[in-house]
Amino acid sequence: MAKRGGFPGGGMGMPGNMNNLLKQAQRMQAQMQENKAKLDEREFTAAAGGGAVKVTVTGAKELKAIEISPEAVDPEDVETLQDMILAAVGEAMKQVDEESQKLFGGMTGGLM
Repeated sequence: MAKRGGFPGGGMGMPGNMNNLLKQAQRMQAQMQENKAKLDEREFTAAAGGGAVKVTVTGAKELKAIEISPEAVDPEDVETLQDMILAAVGEAMKQVDEESQKLFGGMTGGLM
């Protein structure tokens, strides 16, 4: 009597290929969680205005520190200081994004 329907090599359990795929997905998820934890712990520092403003953010994109050189503080030109802060924060966030892409970009294999 011939088998009907189901998966080749099936039986009641998961077929071998499905089982392997599930294990591979679980390993990938564990590795992604580990990489995310490592990324979140890292700190990224960027400067603007020739070093007049420095910011540090975490891999979780939390602003950790802002350093402003006294020479950068000009009560007559607050806008330049604001622009330097925005530029430094933007660069630090870009660093986090680039590192995140390095860690996670190839892991999904086009799934995401």
